Amino acid sequence: MFFFIIPLVLGIISSFSLPPYNFLILNFITFPFLFIFIVSNFYQSKLRLFLIGWIFGFGYFVSNIYWIINSLTFEEIFLPLIPVAFFLIPMFLGLFYGLITFVCSFLNLKKDYKSILIFALIFSLVEFIRGNILGGFPWNLIAYSWLEYTSFIQILSIIGTYSFNLLSITLFLLPVLVFFKGIQFSKILVIIFSLVLVCTNIFFGKNILNKYHEKQLIDLDTSIKVISPKIEINRFFQNEDPNVIINELIELSEPEEEKKTLFIFPEGILTNIYLEDLNIYRETFKNNFSENHKIILGINSKNGLKIYNSLVVLDNNLNILGIYKKNKLVPFGEFLPLENIFSKFGLKKITQGYQSFSKDDKRKILEINNSKFLPLICYEIIYSGNLNHSGEKFNFILNISEDGWFGNTIGPHQHFSHSIFRSIEEGKNLVRSANNGISAYINPIGQIVSKVESTEKGTFEIKNFKMISKTIFAKHGNKIFFYFLLFYITLIFFLKKKGS
Repeated sequence: MFFFIIPLVLGIISSFSLPPYNFLILNFITFPFLFIFIVSNFYQSKLRLFLIGWIFGFGYFVSNIYWIINSLTFEEIFLPLIPVAFFLIPMFLGLFYGLITFVCSFLNLKKDYKSILIFALIFSLVEFIRGNILGGFPWNLIAYSWLEYTSFIQILSIIGTYSFNLLSITLFLLPVLVFFKGIQFSKILVIIFSLVLVCTNIFFGKNILNKYHEKQLIDLDTSIKVISPKIEINRFFQNEDPNVIINELIELSEPEEEKKTLFIFPEGILTNIYLEDLNIYRETFKNNFSENHKIILGINSKNGLKIYNSLVVLDNNLNILGIYKKNKLVPFGEFLPLENIFSKFGLKKITQGYQSFSKDDKRKILEINNSKFLPLICYEIIYSGNLNHSGEKFNFILNISEDGWFGNTIGPHQHFSHSIFRSIEEGKNLVRSANNGISAYINPIGQIVSKVESTEKGTFEIKNFKMISKTIFAKHGNKIFFYFLLFYITLIFFLKKKGS
């Protein structure tokens, strides 16, 4: 039993490599130890190997997504589910890591170069499956531990997050070479080759950064003002008068009548009313905003019996200029899986109301005064690849979010980290307005230009952009990941033939 405590501890330690801690060096310890456990004779039982991966995964997730239980504290109906959610969700996610070690049990891994590549390949492939199966939950891939190394992660613009995840796992496993038997010269050669690749990547990244900073700023026809109001989420459960919240938003926005401005408010900021009822407050908007102003806000909308989590573009008369309905919904948060069954037991989605949201399947580019943007609501920012369904050109990514469900935890930092990866992958400026979360303007190379922390309320204004050409990853998406898998498979067979 003592030996199963070790993978639990390794999983917990690995989680501290992720935002907001960012202790990257830990992965160069935990992954080699996990690999040694897998190839050791003691663990050749398939069940034991499965348990090692599962326990490692449980430790990894229980310490980095514990914030999920905060979303269950707003209504009494969910309070008994807190201990269940705390353990069951990490246990479920840990099954993917158990699958990794279970597959490895059939492959007779040893302390050799081929086995390192096999383990990295299986690990990254299962992570890809986790990010896509049943709607996908690609939260906290180990690649996000590189977040603070801006030069190093510029490679995302070419290969994307999943391919980068594959390379990262391979790199983290290199210290295991000290346990290998055989000629020292081959070890030295592998280490030198790896260091050359790492240095080349850093040089490539710095070159990208330097070229970007040499570009000229392009003035925007309409300035963008991001509002981060920090309205406590429990106020939405108290049926507070929307007019009070609208006035708070207007006061924070400080609109200037003659200045062309696009005001961006967060997701679900007017939760107590539907879009169809917003005209009640037309005079309030008309008296405070001018014809020079456009407004983007998150609000629920209806279509017959269906309810959508929506992003809407309005003028000062509340005429609808554009609307986007969320495509990717949060399980249990926005819809209740097997609702017909679970609703009979009094269960509901975590957000207000009993009816689940419906999802749309369209994500078209929206345009305001010659500026085109790709809309993403909250959780949709965590998905790598295939963001732009239409293929139409756009200027920036807009992400609105409500991070109050995370509480004052590490959750908002993890959510925000995905935004940085998406901006580099797509090569686009990214504008993020979050209530109770981190609002920011991120440039196409993943640098934070403006920011309002999750513990603060405030605004910032964007008057100009620097643009870059469409990235290789934006053109080809996650096909690149499968090219990497084919390359690894080819290399594995080559090493097998060589007996390495």
